[in-house]
Amino acid sequence: MKSRILIALVSTVLLAAVAVGYTLSRGDAPTGDHGVVTLTGPGLLIRDTVTGTLAVQRPDGSRVHSDLRCARVYAAAGTGVCLQEQPGAYQLTILDRDLKQLSNTPLNGTPNRARVSPSGRMVSLTVFVAGDSYNGSQFSTRSGIMDTRTGTIVGTLESFTVDGQNAPADANFWGVTFTQDDNVFYLTMSAGGHRSLMRGDFARRDLYPLKDNVECPSLSPDGSRIAFKKMLPDHTWRLTVLRLDDLAETSLAETRSIDDQAAWLDNATIAYGLPASPGKDSDVWSVPADGTGSPHLLARNAESPAPLD
Repeated sequence: MKSRILIALVSTVLLAAVAVGYTLSRGDAPTGDHGVVTLTGPGLLIRDTVTGTLAVQRPDGSRVHSDLRCARVYAAAGTGVCLQEQPGAYQLTILDRDLKQLSNTPLNGTPNRARVSPSGRMVSLTVFVAGDSYNGSQFSTRSGIMDTRTGTIVGTLESFTVDGQNAPADANFWGVTFTQDDNVFYLTMSAGGHRSLMRGDFARRDLYPLKDNVECPSLSPDGSRIAFKKMLPDHTWRLTVLRLDDLAETSLAETRSIDDQAAWLDNATIAYGLPASPGKDSDVWSVPADGTGSPHLLARNAESPAPLD
């Protein structure tokens, strides 16, 4: 039985309180100013990899930076997430549309993924953790979900049942993505050597397997498709789109290995982070979701994209 949970609940501090139109700036790195940043569009929310701050790239390609340093960012419907590094630890910071900090929650682990539901109500995150007995010296992944309306926190999805049974002892979870109803979600579970797409029910606390070899799912705005990274025989990842009605797959035109949870800019376009070269900072690219076209550079020195309406 795993003893650690993803979110340190007792330490929570409440503070009361599409591709079309996105244009890359000229030069090796975009210019940017510090100024008033909000989670209202139009624009592309990013983490600037040079400054480490939450920033917004406007449709004209200019960029405005906040003072908020984050390891990962995301936003939807005026709710933002900043996974922040603190001395010796990380915390989950929930933001309103004006970047006012609504809550801070300490984390057990290193941030890796974050998502907000389309309504702005539900927030998920994934962290790397070490020390699980079944996994030796390797890192494990944990995912948790917060209901920002009720304050309910599920610190680790390991507490959910899997197809009505207790989750496998070696289960790892990552890459949550939400549907429109704030209850159903999708994510990846790894157990017994398989990495599977799971459909989750938050109210019932249950997960149901759908398909193998699906990592870091991202649900389209219309709820009909999931973008994901598919492991190939050479152990690289191919960006792929899965139709939920028949589980048919479409490989996208991006042929480089993508280790990211993609974001949908609209129902036709997917954005993702990709290092310029091994060991270098990431840039944000986009590609059509139907397998046509070619990758397009959206933002240099950027990662963790989220479209702002």
